[in-house]
Amino acid sequence: MKQTTITNDGSTDDTARLVQGQAGAAGSVRDAVALQFHQAAANQGKVLQPLSDDLVLLESGLDSLCFAIVVAELEDGLGLDPFSDADEVFFPVTFGDFVALYQAAADKTAR
Repeated sequence: MKQTTITNDGSTDDTARLVQGQAGAAGSVRDAVALQFHQAAANQGKVLQPLSDDLVLLESGLDSLCFAIVVAELEDGLGLDPFSDADEVFFPVTFGDFVALYQAAADKTAR
C-alpha cells in the first residue's frame, strides 16, 4: 500500500498510510476522507480551505475532478462507494455530510 503524508505546505512525501481496512472506526474514516481531500488538492494544484464539518463542499477549493478523484481513491482505499450502494440518492453539502456518508457506509458494511 502506498503511504502518503500531506505537509502544511501541501507537498507530499511517502511516509504515512491511508487508513485501510479500518472503516469501522469513525476517526479512521474521517482521517481517510481528509487525507484524500488534501491529496486531491495538492495533486491538482488547488488551495484547500481548512476542513471542518460545516465547510460547504462547493467552497472547499476542490472542483468536480478533485471530487471524482476523492471518491475513486476512497473506494480503492476503504472499499466503500456509498454513492453506488445507497438505497436513495444523497449528495452531501458539507464536509461533515461527506464524512457521515462514508461513515454510514462503513457501519453498514460492518454489520
